[in-house]
Amino acid sequence: MIFPQPDLLRPPLRALGISPDVTAFERAHYRAMVVQDLAGTPPVPGTWWREYLVGYLAACGVPEDRCRDLAIEVAEATAGRAWTHVGTGVMPGLRALAALGLPMGVVSNSDGTVQAELRRLGVCCAPDGQQPAPNGVQVGVVVDSAVVGIAKPDPAIFGIALAAIGVPASGTVLYVGDSLRYDVAGALAAGLQPVHLDPHGFCPAPDGHPHVRTLTELARSLDRQEPYPRMP
Repeated sequence: MIFPQPDLLRPPLRALGISPDVTAFERAHYRAMVVQDLAGTPPVPGTWWREYLVGYLAACGVPEDRCRDLAIEVAEATAGRAWTHVGTGVMPGLRALAALGLPMGVVSNSDGTVQAELRRLGVCCAPDGQQPAPNGVQVGVVVDSAVVGIAKPDPAIFGIALAAIGVPASGTVLYVGDSLRYDVAGALAAGLQPVHLDPHGFCPAPDGHPHVRTLTELARSLDRQEPYPRMP
């Protein structure tokens, strides 16, 4: 739902003569997630942001031989403050899902700040005694891996969210995410039905799980009660 802030990434790219628009920046995110999914092993702790940026910058047009050095530079300069761009179409899609009246929650591999950031950005908020986020969507829970000490794809983190919203794990519970490694694999391990958010058709292993291009598309499918392929 939130992406790296283009304003933080434009200066080093412009220095290389590269000027992506917002659409290209968001597209680069999905390319970077594919790089993560295809890697033999996940990044070691503490290096995820840097390794993600290698793929992200390549997708923005940075020459391959410059990507790693620039990723190190950008990672150091932006650590802890980069994920502040609300994706195009996120809010209409999230509101359309909320209008269906289904229990919803957020499960994120983050650094302990995701709930506060989602609230501050007006995306969504969970009941915690504070005022609802301006123009945001109310959700049942926001689970942050740094807070609970468990990260996707460990199925236990999904169990925490399900317990909070009072929904048992089953193949009728959808978990929407943009990563095969963290979201699709994690949801399957937790006994849920993964739905791959894949706006550009980049999924390197598309068989065996459904895909949507936007949250609005998902909401329309659910509203029409269209069936999704279930787990075997």
